[in-house]
Amino acid sequence: MTQQLTILTGASRGLGLALAQQLLEPKHTLLCISRHRNEALAEQARAQGATLLQWTEDLTQGAAVSRQLEAWLQVQAGATLANFADATLINNAAVISHLAPLSQADVDDLAQALRVGLEAPMQLTAVFLRATAAWPARRKVLNISSSVGHRAKAYQAAYCTVKAGLDHFTRCVALEEARKANGARLCSLAPGRIDTDMQAQLRGADQADFPDRNYFVQLKNDGQLSSPEVAANRVLAYLARADFGAQPVADVRN
Repeated sequence: MTQQLTILTGASRGLGLALAQQLLEPKHTLLCISRHRNEALAEQARAQGATLLQWTEDLTQGAAVSRQLEAWLQVQAGATLANFADATLINNAAVISHLAPLSQADVDDLAQALRVGLEAPMQLTAVFLRATAAWPARRKVLNISSSVGHRAKAYQAAYCTVKAGLDHFTRCVALEEARKANGARLCSLAPGRIDTDMQAQLRGADQADFPDRNYFVQLKNDGQLSSPEVAANRVLAYLARADFGAQPVADVRN
């Protein structure tokens, strides 16, 4: 069994797109769950003999998307996917809520950040583990985290909370899976500082609302941001390590 299945959220841009581009190889099946399709990615898949599926879904509706994924894994794919050597879920999608003190936050904005960044990954992980429990494949869950999961930042309460929650739920589920004969391996991995739209949002924030803005401007000016392509290469190299999951929370820079 040499085929591989990867399910990836937030694949339409930034780190997610770079991960998708590097995952498109012959005998690989990549299911991308994003708000938008990427036609260039579809062309690349055809050229490289990879199987690409792109679901255009809103992860604020994580329960519905998760039920769809479970049905696809259990019914539509059936025995075919059970022949994969590797089955991996990468929870990458996240949003930054409006940068301001929590006292000024919009409650709908907060809900969106929590649903996309924490609730949906937990729901998708639950159905992935359940639907693939009997598969002989090596099963992995990679949650894309951040150093702010353990380092508080003012004006980013929602994002910091999402990443801290992502880290800790990974620790909990790793303990559960370790008790199983063919339990999945999990890791919540900080990919380092990446020059993405999210960083641009931080640099473009109103200084009055986000006093830390100049710090992120300086990161850009000092060349301390990795390109999405370089970061994706590091993340996938970590995913391929023989000891992946030995540390349920890790950082590519360590």
